[in-house]
Amino acid sequence: MAETFHVVPVATHEAIVRGAYVKRGFDAAEAEHAARLATAATRHGIRTHNAIKALHLDELFGSKAGGCAPKAAIKKLPTRFKAAEIWDGNKKLGQAVAWEALDTCMRLADTYGTGTVSIDNAFHYLWGGGYVMEAAKKGYIAYTNCTASLAEVVPFKGKFPTLGTNPHSWGFPTTAAVGFPIVIDWATSVIAMGRVQQLKREGKPLPPNAAVDKDGQPTTDPDKAVSLIPFGDHKGYGLSLINEIVAAFIGGSLPTLRSRPAVPNEKQNCAFFFQVIHPDAISSGVFAKGRSQAENVKAVLADILGHGNEACMLPGQLEAEAAARSEKAGGLLFSKAEVEALNEIAHEAGLPALNIDTFPTE
Repeated sequence: MAETFHVVPVATHEAIVRGAYVKRGFDAAEAEHAARLATAATRHGIRTHNAIKALHLDELFGSKAGGCAPKAAIKKLPTRFKAAEIWDGNKKLGQAVAWEALDTCMRLADTYGTGTVSIDNAFHYLWGGGYVMEAAKKGYIAYTNCTASLAEVVPFKGKFPTLGTNPHSWGFPTTAAVGFPIVIDWATSVIAMGRVQQLKREGKPLPPNAAVDKDGQPTTDPDKAVSLIPFGDHKGYGLSLINEIVAAFIGGSLPTLRSRPAVPNEKQNCAFFFQVIHPDAISSGVFAKGRSQAENVKAVLADILGHGNEACMLPGQLEAEAAARSEKAGGLLFSKAEVEALNEIAHEAGLPALNIDTFPTE
């Protein structure tokens, strides 16, 4: 039986999100950045990284725990490279830092063909796919990775969590070719911890071989899951490792100390990496049969999805379909449990509760 969703107006949702962040001491611009990403995640069906997850993350590791500093200012560090910037995030809200980093990368790419921003001392930015999707919609190729807030993943053949879910996110400007940006966005664990929390809210089991309990034994019970397993065994492990190594080059420190109680002389926040490429910067200009670059991309994708593969799905397609469903419904789609969670956020912000009976269902 299909799940019932309640259609909440975007403005209503964003008012709650902004109100909650302002109540916690963030300024209006930071609250707006947080609401922007929360709306994008919900609109595209990313229920693991919506406002509920964002504020829960802040609750555990952020403004109340000292891991995120409301109203902090980014410090841009000296560099000899014109197409690359290095920032000290100063524990500023991750969504605000990430949106600014993305805009900076696009501006650099317009001038130099590519733009890179590396951020040290950051607070987690939530849904990486939302940022690269935005760049892809504007015609750029974009990539980001970050270290997770907490080491929750055991390495391949290991038993103690020393890695994060460490997502990788790629966005490609393929709307002209297939109708939407191809967005390859994944946690390097079988599932994200946000998915564990979502399934716990919904009273549903975890997929098999995705998580382990306190004794290191596989479990499908979200109440017993304490650590996650990398997807694809050594492959997911290797991809997760990339983020930690990149972070180590940027300035990130020991993953097992991240977001844990303060350790003298240690750094315990996340690190981000953003890169945007202008498609013209990688074009040879020589495409078969005189095709343009855009025509060539479309032809390549058509070949991949041809030969009996027409029913295959492209990365980003589910998100595009979810966005179309949200648009048709005229708002953002939330389950009953999610509306109840939003009401807890509204109560904290001193805002009126949502009356679920007043929202249409979809």
